[in-house]
Amino acid sequence: MPARMRNGTKMDLIARVPLFSALSKNERGQVASIADEIDLPADKLLIREGEPGREFFVLLEGEVDVRRKGKKLATRRSGDFFGEIALVSSLPRTATVTTLGPVRALVIRDVDFRALLKRTPGIAVKVLEAVADRLPADTV
Repeated sequence: MPARMRNGTKMDLIARVPLFSALSKNERGQVASIADEIDLPADKLLIREGEPGREFFVLLEGEVDVRRKGKKLATRRSGDFFGEIALVSSLPRTATVTTLGPVRALVIRDVDFRALLKRTPGIAVKVLEAVADRLPADTV
């Protein structure tokens, strides 16, 4: 079993996620504290299109297949992330994600993230600004 990552490394990965890029070091540390490191087997269904989302993933090692309506959209690799919409909305999943081989990932559950936002409104404001920045121009 690989060694577990230090909190500082989690913070570095979290800083690369657009949703969290505006957070201070202290705020990234708070997000890192609710991120769990998990090991997953090959062919594990992580997200099913159309179902409610409950977690967000950052890939540490391995690859996942991303499909919509059965059509391959992408392969995500180490450093990539997916599922962030689940942290800030109750919208259904927009794609199905399955591991292609063994995967190590950070996972943040929506209930933990929402509790963090309630405790730290400064993080909530920055996350909302990041979500707004990602909206298409014609929706604003």
